[in-house]
Amino acid sequence: MAAPTDVARWPRRHVVVAMTFLGCIIAYSDRVNISVAAVAMREHFGWSQTQKGFVLSAFFVGYFLFMFVAGILANRFGGKRLLGFSVLAWSIFTLLTPLAATLSLAALLVARIGMGIGEAAMFPAAFELFGRWAPPTERARAVARLYSGIPIGTLIGLTGTGWIVVRYGWPVAFYAFGAAGLLWVIVWFQQVQNDPAADLRLGREERALLSETATTARSADRAPLRRLLLRTPVWALVAGHVATAWSLYVLLSWLPSYFRDVLGLSIANAGLFSAAPWLAMFASTNAAAVVSDRMIERGVAVTTTRKLMQCSGLVLSAAFLLMLRDVHSPGAALAFLCAATSALGCTWSGFAPSFLDVAPRHGAVLFGFSNTFATIPGIVGVAVTGWLVDVTGTYSAAFVLTSMVSVAGALVFGFLFDARPIVE
Repeated sequence: MAAPTDVARWPRRHVVVAMTFLGCIIAYSDRVNISVAAVAMREHFGWSQTQKGFVLSAFFVGYFLFMFVAGILANRFGGKRLLGFSVLAWSIFTLLTPLAATLSLAALLVARIGMGIGEAAMFPAAFELFGRWAPPTERARAVARLYSGIPIGTLIGLTGTGWIVVRYGWPVAFYAFGAAGLLWVIVWFQQVQNDPAADLRLGREERALLSETATTARSADRAPLRRLLLRTPVWALVAGHVATAWSLYVLLSWLPSYFRDVLGLSIANAGLFSAAPWLAMFASTNAAAVVSDRMIERGVAVTTTRKLMQCSGLVLSAAFLLMLRDVHSPGAALAFLCAATSALGCTWSGFAPSFLDVAPRHGAVLFGFSNTFATIPGIVGVAVTGWLVDVTGTYSAAFVLTSMVSVAGALVFGFLFDARPIVE
């Protein structure tokens, strides 16, 4: 009889990726449910659009402040522990959100900032794990699986919150999603090991593959971290990351309000319409990842592949958002938004796996560094969108600004990025 480590099973690296995918779903369900709930909360508490913008953007203050620290902690203590405790923390803040909102606007802002601090560790911890668990030829797919949790979590958060708000009231949405995070934490600590070498359920063939991955990563990461952060390809990564995040955060935060305010949909229908673009993004994200990895396997340069995915995704997304300005029917608006988010999904096979391309062992820190800057759109872009809507009475100016940021990010990434490992 074969030894336990030789028994055919689903590869353990796929379990790690699947669990981070589920963690990402929970993160974005918790993050975006307030986008729908805020429609009812604004009517209940009498907020202005600007005040609602502050509520929606407060999360990103904590996210911004802790992001780089989270990368350093992931590198030092491992992704398993950091991710587990971060999900526990943000789930608790999600559960406390209704209480904070009834106390005061200031208390709600504090709770949202605390939740942002908790979620800041999600991606740095996952990238630290992928540096150990994802072979080079599977990086785009691993990262895409992780990032595809964004549209699925958004889909669940928007549709689920709309349904819950109508039937049970907005506070129940926060209780339900917060409880889901607590259940995930229990499974996470039972199923995942930080280092493949410590996983007794790892098969012999997979152990050899991941051992080779670890050897390659150690030989690639010879650059001191301080010099790594100053390199031109890293700043090209930051530019692409920021541009993608600007579009993502504006759409995540304001789509329900756009469908409610501009197209006159009910709260439930606004959540339903807002969910469709994220389902389109889920499909495009995974399709682009398969295409990306196959291109590399067939000899296309990694740099060329990453640039194609990143730049085409940003430019096409910008074009569809500009087309949206003159649309006034819900069906046409939904079609353009689905096209925009589908294009944006291609960028997850552009900048995202590039952190592991240029620095496999420092991927967590590098992501934390980049995402610190990419969190600024969550603070500035989301709040500025609310201000522009208040001042102009339409969403056109916000869509134009978002498109300009996307084109600028595509240009910088296209001209300056290089996926070769930085070795000195």
